[in-house]
Amino acid sequence: MASHHAPRRRRAVRRIQAAGAGAATGLLITGLLATPARAQDDTGGPIGTTAGKAGDARYEPGPCPKTPEPVAALEGARCGTLTVPENRTRPGGRTIKLGVAIVAAVTANPKPDPIVWLAGGPGDDAVGEAKMAIDGGLNRDRDVIFMSQRGTYSADPELLCPNIDEFNARAVGLVYDAPSTERLHVEATKACRDKLAGRGIDLSAYNDTESAADYADLRAALGIKEWNLFGISYGTHLALVSMRQHPEGLRSVGIDGILPPSRAGSALTWSSARQGFDGLFKACADQPACNKRYPGLPATFDRLVRQLEAKPVTTTVTLPGSPKPVKVVLDGGALVNWMTSATHVAPQVPLALDELAHGKPQRIARQWAGGKLSPQAMGRVAHGLGYGIFCSEWTPYESQEQALRGGREAFPSYPRSVQAQAPQLTFLRPDCAAWNVPAAPRSIRDVTRGDIPTLAISGGFDSQTGADNGPYVARTLSKAKVVTVPYEPHVVFASSRCAQEITVSFFDNPTAPKTGCLRGLKSPRFEVGP
Repeated sequence: MASHHAPRRRRAVRRIQAAGAGAATGLLITGLLATPARAQDDTGGPIGTTAGKAGDARYEPGPCPKTPEPVAALEGARCGTLTVPENRTRPGGRTIKLGVAIVAAVTANPKPDPIVWLAGGPGDDAVGEAKMAIDGGLNRDRDVIFMSQRGTYSADPELLCPNIDEFNARAVGLVYDAPSTERLHVEATKACRDKLAGRGIDLSAYNDTESAADYADLRAALGIKEWNLFGISYGTHLALVSMRQHPEGLRSVGIDGILPPSRAGSALTWSSARQGFDGLFKACADQPACNKRYPGLPATFDRLVRQLEAKPVTTTVTLPGSPKPVKVVLDGGALVNWMTSATHVAPQVPLALDELAHGKPQRIARQWAGGKLSPQAMGRVAHGLGYGIFCSEWTPYESQEQALRGGREAFPSYPRSVQAQAPQLTFLRPDCAAWNVPAAPRSIRDVTRGDIPTLAISGGFDSQTGADNGPYVARTLSKAKVVTVPYEPHVVFASSRCAQEITVSFFDNPTAPKTGCLRGLKSPRFEVGP
């Protein structure tokens, strides 16, 4: 899960906030050539090159899933389509198609158990994240499987609503948490719902239970005896559900940027923000030059949130690739949400806050607007899947009072209007009233228990899914290894070579991942202004 407003070393993962979807429909694009045989299915052929069935699901080799731009990592991938029931509780109903791409291992003698990549969001397409996985060396010894989660960009149907992305772009010029902004926000959400429902899509079927079943069916249809899961951000939520509902065939599970289903909701985003902010501020205080130039940074940030909420600042900025000025309004809620993403560009944060405190909001305004108006924020995220999960699995099991208490406990000095809108989940409750899907069974909130070897890895600057979620999930996973990579933001695999080494070593030996690289890590050098 991730917000997406500041530039970062990668596009993290709502995402927990209505973020960007795609406009195109359909599933498949130009096919790619098959690679030489690698890991094998139970017929003896390379995984993904033969058709297979699993109950009502069937896999067919074929063209590769579409992506917004060409992905070099997918050149030579073995591809196909998994067809599954849209709603498994309604036998004989409509079916949906999910794109599959399998990237071969680099080694000539790959291990037999591939790794399955579970994307962030909810609403990101795993196929579009192939570059991140392959750049991180995940396919060194194993094939890596990417499947478009139901509803995402390369699935059919896709549950994309560009009107929400367009509203988010316009909203940079509105007061972030004003009642008038809420009304427009909910109108955009309802228009999205009405459009999807008008296409005959069963919105209640886009959730973790159905998605976990899709992946279980894919393993069986591909003839794979055993595989590994690696989830980032929201993908950790799906991984933990899969471990409970479909533990069969799971050799090991890696989770990075951890979002436990039993805790997911507004209060969790507040505590995560607190942890990430505190980690960054402490790193500045521990660095003599930063501490001397920006003493008392937490107090400065706290004061700015209160001041901007009382009197928002309006400015204009220009963004790369467009000469047209963009109006930006910064209030307290906007600043908190900017900061949630800005931990991805941590070295700039103290300077940016100091500039803001001295009447220069342009740096923060440019980052805040740039994330929402960038091409990557438009037409790519499956809002229908996101709301399907938020509104059936989260809001039914977290009261408004519990959500508000999370804000009060994490940031007691913030104005109530800021505390009322959790970071990354602004207006979620009225959005869910408009989305109107049934609550999932309460068991969706159960903790995950068991002895599947698990790597629970987090970043010390993660302000979207706090590092304390690692020890939390490990309490009930007897073979869990908890790792916190210091000075790193949300989804450490995307930004840290050390995290990549630890992750790959974990899949080689789930009982003893190599963590020695942690000892040499140092804080980033913060930018210091005049």
